[in-house]
Amino acid sequence: MSACIFCKIIKGEIPSFKLIETKLTYSFLDIQPTAEAHCLVIPKYCGAKLHNIPDEYLADILPVVKKLTKALKLDVNNTPSGEGYNVLQNNGRIAHQEVDHVHFHLIPKKDTESGLGVGWPAQPTDFEKLGKLHKELQAALADIDEKL
Repeated sequence: MSACIFCKIIKGEIPSFKLIETKLTYSFLDIQPTAEAHCLVIPKYCGAKLHNIPDEYLADILPVVKKLTKALKLDVNNTPSGEGYNVLQNNGRIAHQEVDHVHFHLIPKKDTESGLGVGWPAQPTDFEKLGKLHKELQAALADIDEKL
């Protein structure tokens, strides 16, 4: 934990442009933004991937993200064509995670040039395969619920 850059930011060992801090969450401006007002929202629990973070920390994060969208006035034009934003969270190097501490990016999308660019390589639907996967996932979820 002592080598984690986000843990050092939370502890004040590395300066940040702090926005909101709660008992479980810390948010600040990204110093390498993809758009103006690009923010990071992180749990005060050091875990590399989302499934490593206790639920109480995760439950605190989205209300902080929501409050930041209001502070950034991203909630003003609620039409589909109004300003938008991306909430991005990556897990593992193959999924583009650079820092091994769960973090959420709040990235304003005010125009096509700034902010996050996303490709979506959609696959054709194979309903038989999808139905089989659905049954497998339902069984896995039932097993998880039984263990709780």
